[in-house]
Amino acid sequence: MSPTPSPYRPRHAGRPHSPGESSPTSSADRRTAPTPPEQRSPDPQAPAESQPAGPQAAQSTSELPAHMPKQGMAAASAIMAAGTMVSRVLGFVRTALLAVAIGSTTLMADVFEKANSIPNIIYLLLAGGMFNVVLVPQLIKAAKQPDRGADYTSRLLTLTVTVLAAGTVLVTAAAYPIIAALTRDWTPEMLTLGASFALWTLPQIFFYGLYAVVGQILNANAKFGWYMWAPVLNNVIAITVILAYIFAFGAHQAGGDPLAEWSPVQTVWLAGGHTLGIIAQAALLLWPLKALGLRLRPRFGLRGMGLRRTGQVAAWTLVTMLIGNVANLLYLRLISGATAAREQMDDGGAGVPGEYAANVAELIAILPHSVFVLSIATVLFNQLSHSMHEGQTHRARELINEGLRIFAIPVMFCMVAVLVLSGPLGRIFGGAGEDAHAAGAAIGQLLVILALGMPFRSAAFYLLRAFYAAEDAKTPMGVFTTAAVVGLSTAYGAALVIDNQHVPYLVVGIFSALHLLQYVICHVLVVRRWGSFDVVSVLAAYTRSGFAAAAAGAVGAGVLWLLGGYSYGFAWSSILTAVLSCAVVGAVMAAVFVVVLRLLNVPEFSQFMAPLARRIPALGRLAG
Repeated sequence: MSPTPSPYRPRHAGRPHSPGESSPTSSADRRTAPTPPEQRSPDPQAPAESQPAGPQAAQSTSELPAHMPKQGMAAASAIMAAGTMVSRVLGFVRTALLAVAIGSTTLMADVFEKANSIPNIIYLLLAGGMFNVVLVPQLIKAAKQPDRGADYTSRLLTLTVTVLAAGTVLVTAAAYPIIAALTRDWTPEMLTLGASFALWTLPQIFFYGLYAVVGQILNANAKFGWYMWAPVLNNVIAITVILAYIFAFGAHQAGGDPLAEWSPVQTVWLAGGHTLGIIAQAALLLWPLKALGLRLRPRFGLRGMGLRRTGQVAAWTLVTMLIGNVANLLYLRLISGATAAREQMDDGGAGVPGEYAANVAELIAILPHSVFVLSIATVLFNQLSHSMHEGQTHRARELINEGLRIFAIPVMFCMVAVLVLSGPLGRIFGGAGEDAHAAGAAIGQLLVILALGMPFRSAAFYLLRAFYAAEDAKTPMGVFTTAAVVGLSTAYGAALVIDNQHVPYLVVGIFSALHLLQYVICHVLVVRRWGSFDVVSVLAAYTRSGFAAAAAGAVGAGVLWLLGGYSYGFAWSSILTAVLSCAVVGAVMAAVFVVVLRLLNVPEFSQFMAPLARRIPALGRLAG
């Protein structure tokens, strides 16, 4: 949830992430998935399999390269997109159910979140960056060799298993000191509980790494769907584990002494059950890996692994990933202090958000960016890269301007929608206990703060993509380093004089402020390097779409008021009523937003809808 480019995002989707928002290779969220390689002409040098007899053989001069899917890129992309969408939906279901089981602003929720989040970050610190940025890109090259990359793949898998196994054992053995170092003001009893959870979750490090590398091997051999659908199995197992937990131990109830009442069996059930999901996620990929027929075997040695060929872009990206992950751990350490403060309150402190609540808020706030902005940016990135490589600076400025203006449509609507619906959205993930209203309100408050930074998050992200398009990863590294230094200095300095219970609001507020800072820095650097991209027209687009979003927000707020959204009425009665309220208000807001955009004749709306209209012609009439 850091504004720095950590590949980490709240892991409710169930899979680790390749280099995050700033990475020149990322093309989807965070919770980011690898996209198929660019379309290329069949390589006549690639090893060809036996050609079919008859007329089809006469028409084909060579087989497709190993990294190209036989069913076509469009079909492969559709399979991947479907897997991502199903995994996202199940991830939200899992998150809401977990709050029912152990609460969301409770000691157990924060302890579990801490223990279950650390493995992904440690994997990325331990080896994730090296595998994703340096070694995995060599897989496509290796797939063109006469052995179809069997030797390189064997070496990569051997290195992966060796490094991750050793690292996982060492890290798991250090569970207690790791929890102690990454928390603030926790009591010895809390640290012991956190360490017991971590002993069951830290082995995930090995299986995250295995899943990531095997998934990339499959991608390099045009087997894209498995990597995207494996997290679905993980989420299904996690949901089953949580439902069984609720059946066996009951749902969360406010009050009592959780430290005294919690049993080791509950720890094994939740922590071990989630680790089982990660194991299954990785194990599932071994089946299609075997089906590749590469004759893999243990092979040691670093020669030919591509370490010496690591370019400056990859090197700076590795540094950026390191900074992002370390900063993220330090921010979350500050937030963990709220958990300790909550335990000292007579009323239980259900209205005090902790690490679980902060991660859930980020999970919601980043969704519009992941769905809309990353998709549009991915399409424009190829054009931007071409313009940069061809020295077409004028065209590059046009593409920067175009992307920022189009982003205004989804970003401004989603920002206002989150502001209006922050309460019911928080209620969905507030659990089902007596403290659900207070917990939902705490999450909603964090959502309001995060929503205010949404336009700057997306704008800064896209301007940074311009530098990556120009094969410059050093500048983004400098931007993120500046943000990390400013953010951490401010957060830790202010935390000295602010009570722990208020620190989550401080940290989340700093995140939104840092998005603004990053945009300002990026704007200055882009203009200095490539010239003005007509920021006036960009501001005009955000003003027009912002006006339409405000009108939609006013109507939506009225509907939500009728549903008791501001008086703990129907919209707050249960998780189901909160979901229904969000759906009704969201639909009304979307309709009003479209009508106002049409009345204002906002040109960016047609540009935003154009790709969808090509697939669904009826949407073309909607855009006018």
